[in-house]
Amino acid sequence: MSMVDIINKKRLGNVLTKDELREAFLGYDRGEIPDYQMSSLLMAICIQGMTDEEIYHLTDIFIHSGDVLDLSHVSGISVDKHSTGGVGDKTTLIIASIAASLGVIVPKMSGRGLGHTGGTIDKLESIPGFCVDLTEEEFIHQLNSIGAAVISQTKNLAPLDKKIYALRDVTGTVESIPLIATSIMSKKIASGADNILIDIKVGSGALLKNQEDALEISRIMKMIGKYYQKDVETMITDMSVPLGTSIGNSLEILEVIKILRNEENNYLVTLSKELASKMVQLAFKKEKIVADQMVEDSLKSGKAYQKFLEIIAAQGGDLSKIYVSPYTQEVSSTKSGCITGIDAYRFGKLSVELGAGRKTKEDTIDPGVGIVLHKQVGDYVQVGDTLCTLYLKENSNPISEDITSYFTFS
Repeated sequence: MSMVDIINKKRLGNVLTKDELREAFLGYDRGEIPDYQMSSLLMAICIQGMTDEEIYHLTDIFIHSGDVLDLSHVSGISVDKHSTGGVGDKTTLIIASIAASLGVIVPKMSGRGLGHTGGTIDKLESIPGFCVDLTEEEFIHQLNSIGAAVISQTKNLAPLDKKIYALRDVTGTVESIPLIATSIMSKKIASGADNILIDIKVGSGALLKNQEDALEISRIMKMIGKYYQKDVETMITDMSVPLGTSIGNSLEILEVIKILRNEENNYLVTLSKELASKMVQLAFKKEKIVADQMVEDSLKSGKAYQKFLEIIAAQGGDLSKIYVSPYTQEVSSTKSGCITGIDAYRFGKLSVELGAGRKTKEDTIDPGVGIVLHKQVGDYVQVGDTLCTLYLKENSNPISEDITSYFTFS
């Protein structure tokens, strides 16, 4: 069957066989199928969805497009964590540090930004010298020596997903439950962890906008995990407002440092503690109350922060050289009242416009740009109060849009 026939079959809502999926996706991986045809197939999948059987098949194709990591040489119990994506989501860097400081092995293979949502790898690459491309031997050695490593998809681990991921980012095919589940789970299975924790974001700033979609993707991910004999747990968490106070790569790294040094106390901190506790529960089968206390102790004692510094140093990063743009624009409120909402989606799109994300596959991210929010939901503001600071590229024009409209007031 030709690629056009495969596209039309899915466009009409029919089920693709494994051979048809393999022909299309592996053909794209080999360079035989052009971007525009694969984009058409991805759009047809977005519109028509996929059956569980199709999802099984596509996940398997993604996994076996490359190698599967063997972590049998790593001492300890491993727990991998992944988020479905959100605005200002830097939880991975916080909870990996906490969990590893408590003895959990954290083999983390992360992605780049997707659509209006940020990516952990982009954040880490804002740290000068930080290497996200470790060999399998280096990855295993770091897991054995310090208990955690955060890497990009290697050329040999689910390489097909890496190509499809980049194409989805710029073709309006990001928000597809089957494609999100297949992308995440193929990476998680290929990276070899014993246990997997998925943070399913739902809300205006997430790829998933409603609870129904979140429950469906949770079902699919657990189904895939069971098929591959992995213990998969999910947590459905709120992404209706930006997560934390910073949006943008270097700015988010600086926020992670503040949290690990116990200098922040907000929803992001609370969520990170909950996720880290769940990782401890998965690894050591601890009661929640015990795991919660272990997480608190790790943060208060500074163990989590020290582990973060170990991870950064092990992968060559130099936090002293992190760059934040000196070109700023203060945004003053044009309204008075109590803030009842902050539009995470619009702030995510704004961060891309500033240069913190990509519009095309070829775009280069500026690590120093982004947004810092000075007001949160529940704060009362008056006209003229500073709502946020924009960090701009050199020689860029100021943002003329009324950013106050991103906030809801009562």
